[in-house]
Amino acid sequence: MSEDFYDVLGVSRDASKDEIKNAYRKKAAKYHPDVSDEDDAEEKFKKVQKAKEVLTDDEKRQMYDQVGHERFQQSQKRGGGGGGRGQGNPFGGGGNPFGGMGGGGGGFEDIFNNLFNGGAGGQQRNRPQQGRDVAQRISIDLEDAYHGVERDVTIRRREVCPECDGEGHPEDADVNTCSECNGSGQQTTVQQTPFGRVQQTTTCRACGGEGETYSEDCSECRGSGRVRRTRDVTITIPAGFRDGQRLRYRGEGEPGENGGPNGDLFVEVNVRDHDEFDRDGDDLRYTHPISFPQAVFGATVEVPTLDGEEELKVPAGTQSGSTFTVSGAGMPHLDGRGNGDLHVEVHVVTPEDLNSEQREALKEFAEAGGEEVKEGLFQKLKNSL
Repeated sequence: MSEDFYDVLGVSRDASKDEIKNAYRKKAAKYHPDVSDEDDAEEKFKKVQKAKEVLTDDEKRQMYDQVGHERFQQSQKRGGGGGGRGQGNPFGGGGNPFGGMGGGGGGFEDIFNNLFNGGAGGQQRNRPQQGRDVAQRISIDLEDAYHGVERDVTIRRREVCPECDGEGHPEDADVNTCSECNGSGQQTTVQQTPFGRVQQTTTCRACGGEGETYSEDCSECRGSGRVRRTRDVTITIPAGFRDGQRLRYRGEGEPGENGGPNGDLFVEVNVRDHDEFDRDGDDLRYTHPISFPQAVFGATVEVPTLDGEEELKVPAGTQSGSTFTVSGAGMPHLDGRGNGDLHVEVHVVTPEDLNSEQREALKEFAEAGGEEVKEGLFQKLKNSL
């Protein structure tokens, strides 16, 4: 079985088009054959491209969500899939002259499917369906992203009602045949189309396709079989995690329908800006002040990192704005293979308060280099006091 397109991109089923595009860019950068050293990088890259193509096309995405991954792939192989006028197909709809007409649900394609498939739409609603995904955001410091950290996240989600075990009614409630569908679980309507009167079968809204109603609803969930609850989930953020990346916890979303699996929990991590370091991928950038003598004669200075102090050698004759690299002092790589680098930009600090000896020494230094030093009247008065 091939992988679901939402899983390929790591997005939820209600993700926006911008979220899908952002996820595609990250995955494409990771699996591009020119940069990835994984053996199956090319295959993964093609999957990512295909997923983005389908999920950013409104018509294709609607069809994908309706029929599921496997049936969508099968229709693509047969030339289906909708989406405009295909080559050699004046009607569009990928070889189906009725596909894509009339917009979403209720179009000719749905009508003919229900007519010839014996109400397949109603049957599909009673099939196991995965529960909704749950999304949450948290913020961490850069130090947490450097070392990796665990956090407790409080989520609010629908859960199976403990009072009725998800049934929606008390155990001793009277069971009645649904008056809307007479126990069939389906309702039939007739629509007038250019091809004549067409019969369409849908799931009964009154009983949800069960064919039965109950004399009393559960007092806890009011008949829905679901209640909203909050719970804490412990998540582990690995070292090197970047701002905007998401973690996925399977089965921590809302419960499925008709015996389907739970949805997933997606946690988006925001990494706060740091007071001293700027992050650039897995590299860090830092600005360090040095004195004029240190720039002239050279020096060994200590610079901060996220894991303690590191020594940095500043060569003689260093100019303000020069950048030096401390290898391996940046952020950890997510794959665990080492760290990025720390890039230190040095700024020569001009002294503001000099004593008389320092001032005379600097004057002599300047005059020895052929520079004429002139002091203003205010500075002369200040020096004489």
